[in-house]
Amino acid sequence: MNPNRLITEKSPYLLQHAYNPIDWYPWGQEAFDKAERENKPVFLSIGYSTCHWCHVMEKESFEDEQVAGLMNEAFVCIKVDREERPDIDNVYMTVCQMMAGNGGWPLTIIMAPNKQPFFAGTYFPKKTGLGRIGMLDLIPRVKTMWETDKPNLMQLSEEVTTRLRRDNEPAASEDPAESVLHNAFEQLRHQFDSANGGFSQAPKFPTPHILLFLLSYARRTGSEEAMQMVTKTLDAMRDGGIYDHVGFGFHRYSTDARWLVPHFEKMLYDQAMLCLAYTEAFEVTGSRDYQKTAEDILSYILRDMTSPEGCFYSAEDADSEGEEGKFYVWTQEEILKALDPHDAEIICTLFHIQKEGNFAGEEADHQSGRNILHRKREGHGEGDEQRINKALARLLAVREMRVRPGKDDKVLTDWNGLVITAFAKAAQVFQRPEYADNAARAADFILIRLRTPDGRLLHRYRDGEASLPASADDYAFFISGLIELYLATSSPRYLEEALLLNSIFISHFWDRDHGGFFFTADDGERLLVRKKESYDGAIPSGNSMALFNLLRLASITGDADLYEMAAKTARAVYWMVRQAPTAYTYFLTALDLSFGGTPENQSGS
Repeated sequence: MNPNRLITEKSPYLLQHAYNPIDWYPWGQEAFDKAERENKPVFLSIGYSTCHWCHVMEKESFEDEQVAGLMNEAFVCIKVDREERPDIDNVYMTVCQMMAGNGGWPLTIIMAPNKQPFFAGTYFPKKTGLGRIGMLDLIPRVKTMWETDKPNLMQLSEEVTTRLRRDNEPAASEDPAESVLHNAFEQLRHQFDSANGGFSQAPKFPTPHILLFLLSYARRTGSEEAMQMVTKTLDAMRDGGIYDHVGFGFHRYSTDARWLVPHFEKMLYDQAMLCLAYTEAFEVTGSRDYQKTAEDILSYILRDMTSPEGCFYSAEDADSEGEEGKFYVWTQEEILKALDPHDAEIICTLFHIQKEGNFAGEEADHQSGRNILHRKREGHGEGDEQRINKALARLLAVREMRVRPGKDDKVLTDWNGLVITAFAKAAQVFQRPEYADNAARAADFILIRLRTPDGRLLHRYRDGEASLPASADDYAFFISGLIELYLATSSPRYLEEALLLNSIFISHFWDRDHGGFFFTADDGERLLVRKKESYDGAIPSGNSMALFNLLRLASITGDADLYEMAAKTARAVYWMVRQAPTAYTYFLTALDLSFGGTPENQSGS
């Protein structure tokens, strides 16, 4: 089969779809001009290379000749990698949440050639069933409506766009009150799962920025309850199946409330943020378990997620050989074969290995006899740890002979900034100067290779090419890494670069009317709205991180203008924080510094 237009792209996600029978276009004016010329709506599909349900929808529908024929006839079809173009994803994910009441990936948007949407959803199967319309029914229905009722669709798209723009308008700013920290803590108390740790039932996400807020809150108030919520969650995650006990690092989230059965993909940003959480928890508690967990995460990054140039890859897939988690699960027989009898007995006892398997996955018929390693501590003292670690290393060597999940090997400036922060922080806390060397190598690569001639950052590097304009996250996260690296090395060069990039960031992203930072630059591509992200989701928002950076740079340099800009940023975001404080916990951690913390001694974490 001949490839489509995606074959010339750098994104691993787009390249995954380069041999679909669908006439995919990358995002660009060519596709929208074609839609206008041929009077067709645009089918926009957004995902990322390690997304399990993106793989499912591709296999069911995008590789299917019947579905592809319908799509090619009805639409101009565009594929977007959300990790390459978070600006596009942010806008249309908001649309999906507005229209469908939920969001996720793959994200499916159908819109007019003017980029205004009239339909939004996530995953759609090939055939209708279980209350979800299938592609074979959806496509003809939309095609008929476009041909027979286009004015109403255009009116709907106009209404959606108007609401999107109205919701993006800022409210009046106000000075933050310290009481918001206590309100957030009280809400987290009510959300906390005292039996299992964490702050939801199933699915359960690590949300390390919540833990970082509670650590900050415990430091401020001396709250033992806040610390107990942190330690219960960190211990439960570290012992659970969400942690890769053989190869280290954390999976994306747990599908159950007990941290047992993970969604097996591994994201770089999760490793960075969780490493920071365990590192800071060690600072407070002195627990060697937390130190080991943080160091093991960094070992995983160095072993499996580091490029030859010293930068860090984006993610590893959940799937291998067409099955989610196959690389990570074990039968009892495999463990007995890999280890001597005594070691096998220890491992099987410690990690709940059973002949019949210890979990029921979504595809239970495929999981018969499979085990996810999850740990119980009772019955094995410190004397066994060396033997346990050697046995796990042996299992890792055996596992390395399996077919590996796919790796997304693009380098993103923002996520690398988080990892640089984690390495530099760990270098200081654990007195491991080699970690600072790892951080410096990555930072130096970005400073040299992901810059424009005028010194501005670029977002993505892959296969020898740096490209795509940087977002607020790229600047904020990378500046955070440079600040932490300066503290770890005392090299003034990293402070100078942080200040220079912060100045560029302010020049092109600062909202001069209301304060805070837009997600895109003032000379970036014009989308339906120019958003200002402040919600702390899987990762902190650019505004939360920027607030941290401004406070820390102001403290280090004594620059009063930076303090004033931090105050304006806090005021600009606070009206949203006050309404739902637990959705902005990283912002609150930064805000705590403005209420009398010591930013020169605190991590940007």
